[in-house]
Amino acid sequence: MEQDKRVFLFSLTALVVLYTMNNVPAFQEPLVILEIGVAVLVIVFLYFYLTTRINPPKDPLFYVCAEFSFTCIIDLVSAMEYDGYLSGFMEFYQKAGEPYLGTSYAIMMCYWDGIAHFIMYLVMVRRMAKKKPYRNLGLFWAGSLLGNMVVFVAGIVVGKYGLELRPAFWLNMPFLLVPMWGAVSFFRRPRDPTAIGLSKIERKHKVSLLWRPLDMLLVLGLCAAMAFTLFRGLVALGCQQPAFTSYITKYEPYLNDPVAYPKVMMLCYLFYGFPLLGSFVYGLWTPGCTWMLDWTVFIAGAMTQCQWAHIGASLHPRTMARYHIPTSSKMTVLLANLLYVVVPLLLAKRCTSDPAFFMTAAMLKSNSERKVN
Repeated sequence: MEQDKRVFLFSLTALVVLYTMNNVPAFQEPLVILEIGVAVLVIVFLYFYLTTRINPPKDPLFYVCAEFSFTCIIDLVSAMEYDGYLSGFMEFYQKAGEPYLGTSYAIMMCYWDGIAHFIMYLVMVRRMAKKKPYRNLGLFWAGSLLGNMVVFVAGIVVGKYGLELRPAFWLNMPFLLVPMWGAVSFFRRPRDPTAIGLSKIERKHKVSLLWRPLDMLLVLGLCAAMAFTLFRGLVALGCQQPAFTSYITKYEPYLNDPVAYPKVMMLCYLFYGFPLLGSFVYGLWTPGCTWMLDWTVFIAGAMTQCQWAHIGASLHPRTMARYHIPTSSKMTVLLANLLYVVVPLLLAKRCTSDPAFFMTAAMLKSNSERKVN
């Protein structure tokens, strides 16, 4: 059986685990939930480790994909049960595990993990088996999961659920730490091979930004995104100027939600996203910025996941009505938030599909030597 099919089928056994725990009272104590959670993670790892001993995977990320695929099913079931599409699997966890999973932000986050991340894991496993490149997908995944967990964990601690932490909270730590390791691992790996010659690189380097209309549009989009990032960051910090207080009242009252996820997200955008967006403007202006090929993909993953959760949560029925986007400004707010995520996605696509402008002769030489070796 192909590895991706094995991972997919085994991940479905999460349904059996959840159903059993939901119907055995002895498994529903807070500390027992943590112990069983850790035991299940260990068992999943051992299963894939033992079943691949004859032909072990060369990339340890395989075990991460297999392990996290299992938990993706749990997240998807959690979101669907809170939204009323399923029942009989997660009542015990809602009461004694992690009550904040019932917030609109966490529900949207679980949908993303249960669908988008699950697909990424299966695709990466398949590419590993077929020895095809998956570095860019790995960078996108690392950015997506890390952006997800930084906002989620920080929001739990500083939000209204900060005094309701239970032992199961610590099950989130692997999902915060592993994507950090994954990001470092992918950044250190050699880039996927390209057939670009030195003459094309030199020719691209000579073309001014004024004669690159797509790049010029991306620069304008990045500048607009920076302005939006700064503005909403100041709103989250509580700036009392009329324009800022008016925005949070008439456009995005969700930023005041006491769960704190939107506020944490805006601050992450301000302190991390803002300088990175500015550095991307520099990278489009200056030839040979090889780091653009990686960082744009990583940030696109983080911002895509965060915007999915933010937009979805601001519309979700579990968010209190006073924090919903007002009807009069709904289209404006949704358009602004959608454009905010489209810009980094288009930038990542531009950098990976036509990388010559960001490459250097030294980088080309390094790639050639790697092929020879």
